[in-house]
Amino acid sequence: MSHAFDVLGDPIRRRILELLRERECTSGDVVEVIQQEFGISQSAVSQHLKVLRDGGFASVRQEGTRRIYLMESAPLQEVDAWLAQFRSTWLPRLDALATEVARGKRERRQPGASK
Repeated sequence: MSHAFDVLGDPIRRRILELLRERECTSGDVVEVIQQEFGISQSAVSQHLKVLRDGGFASVRQEGTRRIYLMESAPLQEVDAWLAQFRSTWLPRLDALATEVARGKRERRQPGASK
């Protein structure tokens, strides 16, 4: 699992995954956005794409001279499964918070309501 977090630990790779989540992208499209946002070279972007491919987070196919990248969900599902063991810790707290927020909204709507 640490490998997946190593891959996802980099903000550039996370941004590339965000791009690929929206749609398939050519390598040129990815380079253009990442260069604009992070100011890194084309070869540096290519290295990040390689790390994503090697980690199973992205795949690539050739269309003529173009390389089309798409996101692969399996590694993200593995990360989600690992995180599931921690959800039991925070979900009850979030549920309790939601209950308190709803109670506060109800009390504000009711005239003369106070604790």
